[in-house]
Amino acid sequence: MNELLQHLDRHSTPAKALDEPAPDDSQLKLILKTALSAPDHGRLHPYRFISIRGQGRHRLSEIFGRAIQQREPEVDAAYLKKQKDKPLRSPLIVVVVAHLIESPKIPEIEQMLSAGAAAHNILLASNALGFGSIWLTGANAYDRYVCGELGLADNERIIGFIYLGTPTLDIPPRPIPEVSNHLSYWE
Repeated sequence: MNELLQHLDRHSTPAKALDEPAPDDSQLKLILKTALSAPDHGRLHPYRFISIRGQGRHRLSEIFGRAIQQREPEVDAAYLKKQKDKPLRSPLIVVVVAHLIESPKIPEIEQMLSAGAAAHNILLASNALGFGSIWLTGANAYDRYVCGELGLADNERIIGFIYLGTPTLDIPPRPIPEVSNHLSYWE
């Protein structure tokens, strides 16, 4: 019961409030092993992960910059800088990628949901290890240029950019709604 209760305090940490240390390689492998336990119809494991840290964050920054300039050629310098700074806000980013497999039995939506469950497991596992995290998407997650630069195939989609690190702010617990407001009974 106590192990379940610890997840009630999970909340998103603003990316700008994430600092070193980030999960090290062994902690990241444990976090991703937890992600691999996501519900998965047909045991397809229709997802993969891209770990971005160090200089990789600067490469992603340049990719984000070029993407925004392609989408909005008249972008102003302040907004361009804001977009380029996004990958530099935390020490580690895990890109969760849905790897969609053609299957007569398992539709794409189930595979996308499985990848989303894997992403959520990353949030829960990082929280259990004492790290902060936030799952972000935005225009770059759906941008074909960004996907191409990250090496995604035509059958792959970005589910989210999960920013990880040590929280630098105390975030108050978020209010959790009453279960009764979200539950109906059939008996």
